Formats: sequence, structure tokens, C-alpha cells
Amino acid sequence: MQLIFTLYHLSSKCEIPPFLFDQPKETSARIILSEDYEGIITRDYGFIIAIVDVVNVGPGRIIPGNANTFHEVEFSVLTFKPVISEVIEGEVVEIVDFGAFIRLGPLDGLVHVSQICDDYISYEQIGNRFIGKETGKILEVNDTVRAKIIAVSMGTGRSGKLGLTMRQKFLGKPEWIETDIEVEYAEPQPPEDDVEA
Repeated sequence: MQLIFTLYHLSSKCEIPPFLFDQPKETSARIILSEDYEGIITRDYGFIIAIVDVVNVGPGRIIPGNANTFHEVEFSVLTFKPVISEVIEGEVVEIVDFGAFIRLGPLDGLVHVSQICDDYISYEQIGNRFIGKETGKILEVNDTVRAKIIAVSMGTGRSGKLGLTMRQKFLGKPEWIETDIEVEYAEPQPPEDDVEA
């Protein structure tokens, strides 16, 4: 249930402006690469969290009419790419009438109101929380939860969406999971007819 992060080694072109010429070219390249890549979502790599290292910066090329220098660079990035059916843990960071947003490290996912638990859920605007009609389960901001990824839409640029569910057994808040475990592994009770008076 830990998020899986991956380190990728990439190469690209980097355009360094004159105001960064006084820095070592590795430092200048890291600044530009951070602006260009960090926080970006790609189909191949997922969410790019950080530039970890600038491995190589090639010699600069000058193009007439442009003050910047152009370099071939090799660098490594740390990424997170969510997978459908992956079970994750996160914190409820926002509750709205249609669902709850869960912070999963670098990304937020949405648990739609219909996916919070296997009960009729009502939204309380005054308390800004969800309450289960039959179970009395309550979901509020700052609750820690376990959820399953059911939809991944990795757009491009800085957009991406994760759909989550907590309706199945052993998902949701820790106390919900404990109750599921107790019910699942409880000793079966004999029928009352079999008990001697």
C-alpha cells in the first residue's frame, strides 16, 4: 500500500538564458529543467515530481538572433504513475457535496459520494462531512483512509484525474477496516435451537 515511485533517465534539449550564464551550466540546466518538467503529467512516465540529477550538459550552441544557448542534456526524474486496482493510503484534504478529495503524495484523487462506503451517504454542509445512514460512518477532512484506484486519466501538461473507491471491504478509515476484519474473522455462533436450556 505504498506509492510506487520510479526514477527515469531522460535526455532532452535545454535552452539556457543569459541571466543564468554566471552559474555552472549543470545548475542553470537544473533550474530550467525544473521549470519545464516538475509537476507535469505524461502518459509514458506519469506525474513528474522532481529533477533528481543533471547527469550531463553538452556544449552550448548559439543560434543567430537568439541570446540563449542550446544544450543537449541528460538528467534523471522521480515520477509517480498510479495503476488501476492499486490500494493506496492518503488523507482527506477537501470535502464537497459530490465527494471527497484524497491527497496521495504528489496527486489528489476523488472518491465520489457513491464510492465512499456501501451505505446511503448524506452530505452535511454545516459540519462539512459525510455520514452513512445505516452504519453511522463519518468521513471528514484530515481523516486518513485506504482507497483503491478505479480510474486513471493521465492527461498532458498539468492535468490528470484519479478516481478512487472505498466501498469494498477493508477500505476506508482505519476503524471501518477494523470492523470489517472483526466481522470477517468472527467465530460463527451456533443457532439458538442448538443451545441446550
